[in-house]
Amino acid sequence: MSSLSLAAVWPAVHNERQALIEDLESLTPEQWAAPSLCAGWDIHDVLAHLVDTAKTTRLRFLRDMVAAKFDFDRATERGVTRERAATPEATLAEFRRLREATRTPPAAPATRLVEAIVHGEDIRRPLGLTGTYPGESVDAALQYQLTTGAALGGGKERAVGFRLQASDSQFEHGSGPGVSGTSLALLMAVSGRPVHREDFSGAGAAAFIRNLKGASR
Repeated sequence: MSSLSLAAVWPAVHNERQALIEDLESLTPEQWAAPSLCAGWDIHDVLAHLVDTAKTTRLRFLRDMVAAKFDFDRATERGVTRERAATPEATLAEFRRLREATRTPPAAPATRLVEAIVHGEDIRRPLGLTGTYPGESVDAALQYQLTTGAALGGGKERAVGFRLQASDSQFEHGSGPGVSGTSLALLMAVSGRPVHREDFSGAGAAAFIRNLKGASR
């Protein structure tokens, strides 16, 4: 297992925001409009969501949930609409302004790493970009996802019955047939993102992927 102190979380998040800003600065209009890994969202939408979460305080989160009648998905969509500026460049400028913000909803600090890394990949992978993330940050995000139910944004249920082992760190979780992959591949998988058979090995790999694909339907 892995953990990252609260004091270390925000610098890691700020670094991830800066890296993403640099990747986005030269996108074409066609790239901004490309589908992301988030169903129904294009690249611009995901960035607008990151702007929204960077602005979200505990009080704002509660107000948004009340306004959305406690429908989390509806509140999230409203946040995207609110923060999606007239142009991607304007949305990026706002994200740049918020790079060092430390606001957070009523959630564990590790959720900020989940947001930064998973949504960073939601943007980069469809564009053919490669993100590089500190291992301790990925492991902390993965640990959070594996100990939190899907209803709260985690991915605990997706890994039940398997022993997950990171091939690039000492991270291990669960019991059952073994599934090995990089921490990032495991993080994206349990976060409900598309998986590729070649990313995983071990006695439980095939069943793990079938389980993930079944849960996504």
